[in-house]
Amino acid sequence: MKFSVNQKDLQEALSYCQGVIEKRSTLPILSNILLDASNTKLTITATDLDLIFIHQINNAEIIEEGKTTTTSSIMFDIVRKFSSDKKINLLMNSDSKLQLESDKSIFNLNCISSSEFPLTEENFNQNEFNINSKQFLKLLNKCKFSVSNDETRHYLSGIYLHQTEVDDKIYLTAAATDSHRMSISKIRLNEKINFDPIILPKKTIFQLCSLLDSYDGDLKISNLKSKIKFELANSILISKLIDGKFPNYIQVIPKNNQKKMEGNLKSFLNSIDRVASVSLDKKDGVKFQLSQDTLNLIVNNTNSGDGNETLNVKFNHNLEISFNSRYLIDIASQLDGEKIEIFFNDMGSPALIKDPSDFDSIYVVMPMKG
Repeated sequence: MKFSVNQKDLQEALSYCQGVIEKRSTLPILSNILLDASNTKLTITATDLDLIFIHQINNAEIIEEGKTTTTSSIMFDIVRKFSSDKKINLLMNSDSKLQLESDKSIFNLNCISSSEFPLTEENFNQNEFNINSKQFLKLLNKCKFSVSNDETRHYLSGIYLHQTEVDDKIYLTAAATDSHRMSISKIRLNEKINFDPIILPKKTIFQLCSLLDSYDGDLKISNLKSKIKFELANSILISKLIDGKFPNYIQVIPKNNQKKMEGNLKSFLNSIDRVASVSLDKKDGVKFQLSQDTLNLIVNNTNSGDGNETLNVKFNHNLEISFNSRYLIDIASQLDGEKIEIFFNDMGSPALIKDPSDFDSIYVVMPMKG
């Protein structure tokens, strides 16, 4: 095996692999990436058995075809320290080590035979649809912060993706909750798709977001009972799905929150961020004291002190209610427009947060006691 590749292309591919490979894997082969040089392209594969990432570098110069595996983290560390405009020459030398050579540097890395690398070929072709990658990324970003970290309720540790129909319009809808807050967002589809409801795992979500961040174009999605496949121009991500039933989130959306507060999004976000600074772990509640067109924000911490700030808002009731400041900051950071709308019922009921510039996303936050 002998080939040359551009440093920047290789670094980018290896950096995505880092997000897939588990740091403390019990099987040595799972710390490795599979390098396959054939047909004028280099294919790099990484897996943790639940997630498979495959990336193609098309402009590699293949002198001699072949495949091997080597430690992902070490190779990445070396490649990212090479100059970015340089070519890297790779070859398998006589004692089956992978040699990396660039400029005046030569490294020989230990390899494990490619035959030990776990790969499963499956046919995903039956349920395929295309979606705009930027819209899909927006959908994930608006929901991912509400995904639960609670291992005991595994069905909440992902985003629930399903097809919905409202007024004869078809949507791909995403929902996520950790039972203290919930995000729901949807994107319009041109037509009905063959897509069963799924729960996409957290690790897959974050890996997909980093891939889509630097990608513009269509994303092809196909799912097969317990797996889903995402295809970009040069990358494929195949993931196992979470086995479980997502709760009926529709019934959690407050129906009778009549007290509407409207404020400037930036001022609201900055004020909460400032008053929350007095709380070291951001666990203290931020208390809302609402009166006629005034929002008073108060954070009290027994160890470090207190902070308060007043904002002008549109509101015509009196209400006191407390929230986790982190939750409000997470939600407000995802709103697109200049305004934020919060609908309240009473101090013990969940609040409904809307973005007047985005009718396709809503958020629900439970109040804190006391």
